[in-house]
Amino acid sequence: MKKNLETVCVHGGWKPTKGEPQQLPIYQSTTFKYDTSDQMARLFDLKDEGYFYTRLANPTNDAVAKKIAALEGGVGAMLTSSGQAANFYAIFNICQAGDHFITSNTIYGGTYNLFGVTLKKLGIECTFIDPDWDDERIEKEFRPNTKCFFGETISNPGGNVFDIERFAKMAHRHGVPLIVDNTFATPINCRPFEWGCDIVTHSTTKYMDGHATQVGGCVVDSGNFDWETCTHAGDELSTVNSQLSTEPKFPGLTTPDESYHGLTYTKAFGKMAYMTKLVAQLMRDLGSIPAPQNSFLLNLGLETLALRMRQHCANAQAVAEWLEKNPKVAWVNYCGLPGNKYHQLAQKYLPNGSCGVIAFGLKGSREDAIRFMDNLDFISIVTHVADARTCVLHPASHTHRQLSDEQLLEAGVAPDLIRLSVGIENVDDIIADLEQAMAKM
Repeated sequence: MKKNLETVCVHGGWKPTKGEPQQLPIYQSTTFKYDTSDQMARLFDLKDEGYFYTRLANPTNDAVAKKIAALEGGVGAMLTSSGQAANFYAIFNICQAGDHFITSNTIYGGTYNLFGVTLKKLGIECTFIDPDWDDERIEKEFRPNTKCFFGETISNPGGNVFDIERFAKMAHRHGVPLIVDNTFATPINCRPFEWGCDIVTHSTTKYMDGHATQVGGCVVDSGNFDWETCTHAGDELSTVNSQLSTEPKFPGLTTPDESYHGLTYTKAFGKMAYMTKLVAQLMRDLGSIPAPQNSFLLNLGLETLALRMRQHCANAQAVAEWLEKNPKVAWVNYCGLPGNKYHQLAQKYLPNGSCGVIAFGLKGSREDAIRFMDNLDFISIVTHVADARTCVLHPASHTHRQLSDEQLLEAGVAPDLIRLSVGIENVDDIIADLEQAMAKM
């Protein structure tokens, strides 16, 4: 029986039978017992499914991963210890030293640094493009060694909407998958796989948790990208793809893995090839797992995700409209506003609402923005974003502090940009707090 997303939020992943706990239990154990040596050996050879060590698989973690995969409409998912880890794993699973990938330049500052600095140290080069460029200009950035295209459904902190279908078609023309970070929209408001995206990542620390109680991430695979032919399910083989080198474009997935006795993931696991390699090879070696306790807390948040997203969006819409009319506000970027640059894209990809995050700037100096934030009452100045409490941040001074002024502008982060994450409190109280803080500027 096919279930709606609200039902999946509550019941997905864990299906108790007679005498089992209704709520997903915490399997707080590093290891799991078997009766014979052969049973354990088959698990290590990837011939059987099961649990033997929590770094590779844990029942609590797996149940929550299955719920998120169901919400996104994917074939499988893997939880990680943070959203940063999820983005790293998603890229590193198909890129190695000497490879290249393309990304939107409006992504979260931490991801920008991961891609532009840290991955470069591993020999993986990244080109940052402006999503507003025309197709011809962007397509010039693809190279023979390009392995994927990356973007965020709604950019953090700018609030720009990513044209998923456009960039999915572009990536597929060049025989590479599109990876989309869907953290801000969540699968409640956007399911990127339905628009041609191949892999989705999340910082589950944000709306999925919703209460700022755990740090985590997730990678979800659609199962639609054919790693051997380099095509997306439903796509015709393009001219570019048909001219690809006879050398395998994704050797990690399509050639034997000697660390598993010459097993080839695409041959052995079909649509689960990408996910199996992600767990069996990368998580085995790098180990960025969430604690079962964290996954338990994440699951509690997921149960109310659909309810909370409706409230976040309703509150943010009201606050954005109030800010737009306020004489002390210089500009507002929220795709729910009819006159917004991204409103039309939002109507296509986010018809039921986007998220609770608003980007805006005040008339005046950077010091005026800081003074405004310092005058707030219950709205908190925190690094976090996207939970039940309304909070605020000045990215140029905080999350994007490591970027130069030139990099800030390239990333779409104006010096006066204030990121307001609207919570689920009474919207009149949120507006009243903003108003009294502005009055003291």
